[in-house]
Amino acid sequence: YIRVLKGGIYMLKPLRDYVVLEKAKEEEKTKSGIILTEQPKEEPGKGIVVAVGPGKTENGAVIPVELKVGQKVVYKKYSGTEIKENQKEYLLIEAENILAIVE
Repeated sequence: YIRVLKGGIYMLKPLRDYVVLEKAKEEEKTKSGIILTEQPKEEPGKGIVVAVGPGKTENGAVIPVELKVGQKVVYKKYSGTEIKENQKEYLLIEAENILAIVE
């Protein structure tokens, strides 16, 4: 769950097989450590799992989502719904659009 207490109570709890990701931003650096300025390019499609829904219901049985809070994942580009809260970007995405866990 995402919670902000005092000064705007806010909680985001995903339903079904949805997952909330904190979008990862990667800086580009040269070998000498100089950070390059942002240039228009595609996002990396990486994020950190913040909350996981209970799972999808099929034929009366709940199939749990195989992700855990804190895992770094790769997801399909242009999928999900973006949410901005307290200068952070989150993505609400269906579990089937998450392609891999980064270990």
